[in-house]
Amino acid sequence: MIVAASCGVLAATMIGAAYAAVPLYDWFCRTTGFGGTTMVSEQAPDQILARTMTVRFDANVMPGLPWRFVPEQNEVKVRIGEVVTINYKVINQAARDVSGQASYNVTPPTAGAYFHKINCFCFTEQRLKAGETREMAVVFYVDPKLADDPEHKNLHTITLSYSFYLMRERDRPVAGTTDASKSNL
Repeated sequence: MIVAASCGVLAATMIGAAYAAVPLYDWFCRTTGFGGTTMVSEQAPDQILARTMTVRFDANVMPGLPWRFVPEQNEVKVRIGEVVTINYKVINQAARDVSGQASYNVTPPTAGAYFHKINCFCFTEQRLKAGETREMAVVFYVDPKLADDPEHKNLHTITLSYSFYLMRERDRPVAGTTDASKSNL
C-alpha cells in the first residue's frame, strides 16, 4: 500500500513538473539570458563606455507566413551602454490580413545576459493588412557590465536574430449570431 501511494505521489509530481517545465524554463532564460535570451529594460544605463561592439541583425520568416522581413541595416557599431534604435521593414505579401509574432535571441548565447531591449516589436503580436508595409523598431543597448566579464573580454560582435511565426486566427464570433443560433449552423 505504501509503495503504491509513493508511486502515485511520484507520478503526480512528475506530471506537475512536466506542465511547469515550459514556464519555468522561459522564466529562467529571461532572468539569466541563458540560450541567447535578451534582457528587457525600461531605461538606459548610467554610463557609456569607449569600447565598441558590432551588432549584426538577422531576420527570418518561418514557413506559412507570407511576409518579407529585413533589417534596414545589416550591422552597426555601438559603444557599450549607448542606446540604439534599429528599424526592420516588413511587408505582408498576402492578399489577406495576417498576424505574426517574432521570437528572438542573440549569439553568442552568453551575451544574452548583457543585451537589453528597451522597446521591441517582438513584445506584441503584429497584424498586417493585405499588402501593408510597416517599419518596426527595436531599441537596445549592450550593458556596460559586459566589460567586467572576463569571459567576454574578446567579444567584438553580437548577432540579434529574429524569426517571425504565423499566428493562428482566433475563433471570432460571427456578427449577429447568438449561442442558440450557432448550434443550428
